[in-house]
Amino acid sequence: MNYSVSEENYIKSIFHLQKKEGTVTTNELAAELKTRPASVTDMMKKLKTKKLLHYQPYKGFRLTADGTRVALGIIRRHRLWEFFLAEKLKFTWDEVHEVAEELEHVSNKKLIDKLDAYLGFPKNDPHGDPIPDANGKIDPGKKIRLPDVPLQTLCTVAGVRNQSAELLELLENKKIKIGTRIEVRKKFEFDQSMEIKTGKQSINTISHQLAENILITYDAG
Repeated sequence: MNYSVSEENYIKSIFHLQKKEGTVTTNELAAELKTRPASVTDMMKKLKTKKLLHYQPYKGFRLTADGTRVALGIIRRHRLWEFFLAEKLKFTWDEVHEVAEELEHVSNKKLIDKLDAYLGFPKNDPHGDPIPDANGKIDPGKKIRLPDVPLQTLCTVAGVRNQSAELLELLENKKIKIGTRIEVRKKFEFDQSMEIKTGKQSINTISHQLAENILITYDAG
């Protein structure tokens, strides 16, 4: 079944919100989508009719199994397009999200499966978020925050918690991206800033706030 762009945006937003909140309220979704609560209520009735939503007025809502399957399909398309834009067209990682927001609504299954194969079945998008496979299975992997890494430990950047353009621009400036190898050299007690070495680059100091938003995996080598 095909869904409108508006329906898909609602479904995807509910999926992300219910991961944080459990049951999603009308006001939460209205704030997320920057729309009126009355518009949300109308859409909830429509999605419930299509059996994509468990919805009771004044009690919040959650996606059904079918709704979750649709949401994962949208997320799969979005993250595959992000990977394509970054790896093949050399978009910077703070540019890919907005373009992928448009491309995610191209729902031709054969196209998406061929895109996945062409890209080599990537596990994560350019921000480190896991890409659902063709069956909707998603492997989040084990990632920890950079401040939790012991000193003199090699690790690899595997994701970012905050994907705002401002933070991604700062990471670009610091020459930090997914796959960058980092060695934690020193932690400063005064402000919790960190001295790190990235690959073969010179030693750099980053703020505690930036470090908190960098997710890593331990380096196997």
